Amino acid sequence: MIICKHVTAGYGKQPVLQDITLSFRPGEVMAVIGPNGCGKSTLLRTALGLLKPMSGEVCYDEVPIDRLSVREIARKAAFLTQSRDTPNIPVEKLVLHGRFPWLGFPRQYGKRDREIAKAAMESTNCLGLAEKMLPELSGGQRQEVYLAMTIAQTTKTLFMDEPTTYLDICNQLQLLQSARKAADEGKAVVMVLHDIPQALLFADRIALLQNGRLVLCDVPEKVAASGKIEEVFSVRLTSIETPEGVRYLCGL
Repeated sequence: MIICKHVTAGYGKQPVLQDITLSFRPGEVMAVIGPNGCGKSTLLRTALGLLKPMSGEVCYDEVPIDRLSVREIARKAAFLTQSRDTPNIPVEKLVLHGRFPWLGFPRQYGKRDREIAKAAMESTNCLGLAEKMLPELSGGQRQEVYLAMTIAQTTKTLFMDEPTTYLDICNQLQLLQSARKAADEGKAVVMVLHDIPQALLFADRIALLQNGRLVLCDVPEKVAASGKIEEVFSVRLTSIETPEGVRYLCGL
């Protein structure tokens, strides 16, 4: 399990996060929400060791992250970034890149690596695209492929920074369902989301940030009932009873 303990972090001498304590638990989807600029992406980068805390510490299975090598971190946590290049390579080859932390030198894929990549593509509904070149795909298809790559990394934790950005609603729901499936299989899944109703629907816990501080972290029902979403976002949150359970809408 990854734990951030009283973490303050930022860029240069300017803190963006202030005294954040959070745990990312196996078998759980955590949605990180908050207004633009509140520190959501900074939180992920700090938890991944890409940004060193100004104070506090990040621990992986009770080991401080500064005692781990880049390769050791990559075997424990995968990162689906907000923006990325689109190399002119086949889908299967890109997904196999997720196996890099587990390969020696020279990087030669074995039978197990290819089996893991195939299973990752199956789980994200992109196995049928395996031989296609990445630039030929739609934005939604490429997002599924990059998610497959992070799953092929076979880490205990997946961090995803705004994974639904630019996707149509069908692709958004498919990606969120893939993330849900990964958590159900035992991974800790941490997603930065801007769509509050989606966060409340798919997450097991919601971490709400404002001005670099953690306002609260709890199950969706308690976060919705707290009134803090309305306060932080200046919106009105409405709950609706449906045959599938409670659903939420945001309005002004």
